[in-house]
Amino acid sequence: MDAMIRGLLRPEAFDHPVEHLELLETHISWVILTGSLAYKIKKPVSFGFVDFSTLERRRTFCHEEIRLNRRLAPDLYLSVEEIRGSADAPRLHGAGPPFEYAVRMREFPQDALLTRVLARGELLPRHVDGLARTIAKFHAAADVASERDTYGDPESVRRPETENLDILARLTPEAPILARLRTWCDAEYARRRDWFASRKQLGRVRDCHGDMHLGNMLLLDDAVQVFDCLEFNPGLRWTDVIAEIAFVVMDLQERGSRPLAYRLLNVWLEESGDYAALSGWPWYFVYRALVRAKVAALRLAQSDVPDEERRAKTSERDQYLALAESASAPRGGALILLHGVSGTGKSHAARRLCEQLPAVRLRSDVERKRLFGKWGQPREPVRTGDLYDPAVADELYGETLPTLAGHALDGGFHVVVDATFLMRDQRDRFRRLARERHVPFVLLDLQASRETLARRIRERAAAGHDPSDADLAILDQQLASRQPLGDDELSETLSIDAESDGWADDLPNRIAARLAH
Repeated sequence: MDAMIRGLLRPEAFDHPVEHLELLETHISWVILTGSLAYKIKKPVSFGFVDFSTLERRRTFCHEEIRLNRRLAPDLYLSVEEIRGSADAPRLHGAGPPFEYAVRMREFPQDALLTRVLARGELLPRHVDGLARTIAKFHAAADVASERDTYGDPESVRRPETENLDILARLTPEAPILARLRTWCDAEYARRRDWFASRKQLGRVRDCHGDMHLGNMLLLDDAVQVFDCLEFNPGLRWTDVIAEIAFVVMDLQERGSRPLAYRLLNVWLEESGDYAALSGWPWYFVYRALVRAKVAALRLAQSDVPDEERRAKTSERDQYLALAESASAPRGGALILLHGVSGTGKSHAARRLCEQLPAVRLRSDVERKRLFGKWGQPREPVRTGDLYDPAVADELYGETLPTLAGHALDGGFHVVVDATFLMRDQRDRFRRLARERHVPFVLLDLQASRETLARRIRERAAAGHDPSDADLAILDQQLASRQPLGDDELSETLSIDAESDGWADDLPNRIAARLAH
């Protein structure tokens, strides 16, 4: 152990009462817990992607860590502290010139880390929804890369992926999986190069967090707080926003919580409206899995790793490499329409399908309001006037929803479209899309009694948090004007009795079985 760290594990090193002393360690830092405060000290290391090799660089990045993390965790990051004295007898605010620096933070209980909260089964849907909205709001406010910056240029997107593979190949030379992943990355980059450039032009490359996974999140006061952003390499932090959300989704999925992962993704998509990002999803999912494999491999390469940690990190490295290869495999999505009047339970069914199948959800009620600037993060409205003008419906079903569905299909996702689809031409537009994309098409025809429909609409209105504006008058109008399914539609239709409680419980299994055939 470093002599300075041994010295800091004594109460007299600090200028405040110490309740206990505990050392945490990563491949690039030490963290000393004292009870009420924690001190994070950067290791004097250089790995190419991070360089803390000089005292001045460590001081600079301590200040950057404070500045950047206050965007998401202002109460957690307090100050940069000077460590004085000597390596054998270090002191906070001691005599003499500083020979090291530390970030001073409020200490939090380690059981509050989201990795542990999830392991205890205490991460709830409401926590995930709040996290997704926090991330979407953070991305909306983040600085946008300018055309003068190299951030987000195709070559800048490729470089970290290549560096990850190079480091892993050096540290894990016996792994043939790396050659297969490199071949896939080369081909995927060539296919997506122009798309990467377009994302920067659209303003989706931003000054993000850079290291957003469950190990850098806390559950405090019943809300998720994100901390420990990547301060030491702007080229890794300035990234496409979808790279950030892919990291969280990948981490949840790897930890056995795919329903929560897809819940997070769908809430973030509805808040941000950035469905176009899904076209490049495989690239960023693989990238984030490789980052986690690399971090584990770097820790394994250090000499002071205890046997138990070495076994855990070896398993972690191999699991993330396997996840990266799985995500690189070709995937074919399906296009699933929910058909029925208001109150049949389309949104309930869509939520179940998206979390269990899993799938990306598109909601006509949400996208209608987004056109008018009335949903999600603030933006200029595309339309003004009456939300329910027939021309708006034509735009939704003819352009908006098919375009968004196409982005999700590009990324290999199943797509669930939550809309009434009462008109034949609306359904036909999506049947054509499925045929053009050569993906399976399923129409779910939801049926319930007028009494049940009315009760659900009244309950939804009373709750007051649903994007639908449908009332009983609209319900009666829908019942009177809907165009019945044609005989030629029935072979692709699955009729659903949505009358009783629990009717949607087995729906994901029924759809999965249908798609398997």
